[in-house]
Amino acid sequence: MVRKHIYLGIVLLLSLTGMAQWLHKPVPATPGYHPSQACMTYPSGDSTAFDRFFSLWDDYFFNGSNTKFTILHMGGSHIQAGIFTNKIRSNLLRLYPDMISARGMLFPFHIAGTNNPVSYKSSHTGKWTYCKNTQHNAQYGMGILGMCGVPCDTNSTATVSMRNNDSICFTFSTVYLLGYCDSGWVIPKIHYLDTLTAYGQYDADLSAYCFHLDTNTDSFTVAFESVNDSLWENFYLRGFYADNQQGGLSYVDIGVNGASVPSYLKCEYLEKDLRLLKPDLCIFSIGINDASGTDFDTAVFIQNYKNLITRIRSVAPDCQVLFTTNNDSYRKVKRSYINNPNGMLVEYAFRSLAGYYHTGMFDWFAYMGGLKSMAEWEKEGLAKKDKIHFTNAGYIIWGDVLYNVMLQEYEKHLIRKAQTDGME
Repeated sequence: MVRKHIYLGIVLLLSLTGMAQWLHKPVPATPGYHPSQACMTYPSGDSTAFDRFFSLWDDYFFNGSNTKFTILHMGGSHIQAGIFTNKIRSNLLRLYPDMISARGMLFPFHIAGTNNPVSYKSSHTGKWTYCKNTQHNAQYGMGILGMCGVPCDTNSTATVSMRNNDSICFTFSTVYLLGYCDSGWVIPKIHYLDTLTAYGQYDADLSAYCFHLDTNTDSFTVAFESVNDSLWENFYLRGFYADNQQGGLSYVDIGVNGASVPSYLKCEYLEKDLRLLKPDLCIFSIGINDASGTDFDTAVFIQNYKNLITRIRSVAPDCQVLFTTNNDSYRKVKRSYINNPNGMLVEYAFRSLAGYYHTGMFDWFAYMGGLKSMAEWEKEGLAKKDKIHFTNAGYIIWGDVLYNVMLQEYEKHLIRKAQTDGME
C-alpha cells in the first residue's frame, strides 16, 4: 500500500505540477527537427523493454536501497570526446542527491598521444608504448577500454585526475588497475594525495590489481617497480576501474577514435573487465566507422553486433540494450565532401537489431533530418567542417536530447507501475 501511494504521488507530481517538464532540459530548435522524432522507438512493439532497468531506479529512489545501477555507453570518437556522454551523466546525477556511484572505467589517453574525455585528464612521464583496438595488428592484449599501454622502465608513470565538471564531484577509495606482468617481476604502485602510496593485491581471475586506499581521492599516479633490478619485463596496462563503494548511478562511457564493432570484438580481456562493471544497461553508439566506406554490409554489421552482445551478456545476462543510430555524415573525396548514404542502411540495421532484442532505439539520423542534414547542422555551428563530428554546442544538444528521451521513458514506466499497483 505504501509503495502504491509513492508511485501514485510521483505520477500526480509529474502530471499536475509540471514537474516532468521542469526535469527535462530545454533543447533549441535544430535543422530538420520535428517533435515526433524526439522519442524512443520500439520496433517490436514492446514499450516495457527497460522496465527491469528502471526498477533499479525505483528501488533507489523510493525504497531506500543502496543498489548500484550501471549504464555502459560504447562508441567511437563521439564517445571518446566525452562531451555528449558527460552531459547525460551530469543530467542524470542531478535527479537525486548523493546518487554518485563508481566513476568506472578510465584510461590515461595521454600515453597514447590522443585526446582525453572532458570529464577527466591524464598525463605521463617516461616512455610508453601502446596499442589501440583500431590497429590492424595490435601487439598487446586489450580489454573493454580498447587500449593498452606498456611502460618502458621505472621512469614511466601515468596520472589520472577527475575534472569534476558541473559541480559533480567524483572521488574513489578503491582502484582496480587492469593489467599484469607475465613474470610478476614488475609490479604497480599508486601514489595519491601527494604523500601516500598503496600496493595492490593481484587478482588472477581479473588479470588486475586491486588497491584499497586509506581515504577518498579524485586523482592518482601509477608507477612501477621491478623486483629484479637487473631485469625489466613488459607490464600491460588496460586501464583502471575507480569505485567509491556507494550505491547509485554509475555512467561509464567507453570510446576509441575510429572504433567499429569489430574493434571491440578483438579485445580479448573484454569479459574480464566486464566482471567489474556488470552493466545493467548498455547504450550502443558504435557504427559511424563501420559505415564510413563504400562496402558497408548490413548483414555483417548486424552479426557483429550480435556477437558483441553475446559476449557482454555472457558476463551480465540481464543487461538490457539501447541502440542509437548514426548521425548523418559525409565522405571527403579529394577536396570535396560527398554525402554518405549508408546512414539509411545503418538506421535499418539498428531497427532490425532493436526488433530482434525486443528493445528500444533512438534514431539520431531521423532526428537530425535524414540525408544531407549534417551540412545544415554545420551551417548552424553545431557540426564541424569534416561533417562527421559535432561542435561542443552540438554534442551538448545530443546529451540533453538523449537524457530527455530516457527520462520520458522512466516517467512512462512510473505511470505504468502506478496503474498496476493501483489495481492490486
